[in-house]
Amino acid sequence: MTGLYDDPMRQPAAEPYWNTNVARHPGILRSVPEGCGDALDVGCGDGLLARKIAGRAQHVTGIDRSPEMISRAREPTAGNPQLTFIEGDFLTAELPRAEYDFVCSVTTIHHMDFEAALVRMRELLRPGGTMVVVGLAREASVAEWAVLIAAAPVVRITKVLRRARGPQGMPVADPQMSYGQVRAAARRLLPGVRYRRHVLRRYSLTWEKPAR
Repeated sequence: MTGLYDDPMRQPAAEPYWNTNVARHPGILRSVPEGCGDALDVGCGDGLLARKIAGRAQHVTGIDRSPEMISRAREPTAGNPQLTFIEGDFLTAELPRAEYDFVCSVTTIHHMDFEAALVRMRELLRPGGTMVVVGLAREASVAEWAVLIAAAPVVRITKVLRRARGPQGMPVADPQMSYGQVRAAARRLLPGVRYRRHVLRRYSLTWEKPAR
């Protein structure tokens, strides 16, 4: 259960809200490469993470297929040329190929075809760029269930202490792939990917695209 940004209690207090997705933000921000030009947040929701990435990148594009979430993302950033929010399907939207220095996605990929989404992110990433995907999967093996059971008290206590909540209207979906299936597919599609299982029922994939 160890890995990047796994201590759920070491989060800054000045968040508009906190939940198990926001808990992943510090580690994602640490992965933004130095001198990042263009960044892409897939499934950006209300734009909270995209606004944070804007402090480390010249320009950030957020994409989400929920009209309500995109409306919320645009409202506090209207007129800011550093942030662009697109309403659309990530798998079919017109986005520049191999132009992003950083691509990330938080608990969105299980809403899409997993392999198609990973391949698209890989194609959009500039050579030498970094990709971070945080996802949710289901327990299938004895070992995976054991991890869930062992972590359950920590998850419950953390959510109560941090008063976990999120923006209303956020689309939800049950994951179809198991953690083992996610790990195997990611390693096949992203050679050298770093896979981590986290305490708050999440996994992360971190990958650097080979430079030409």
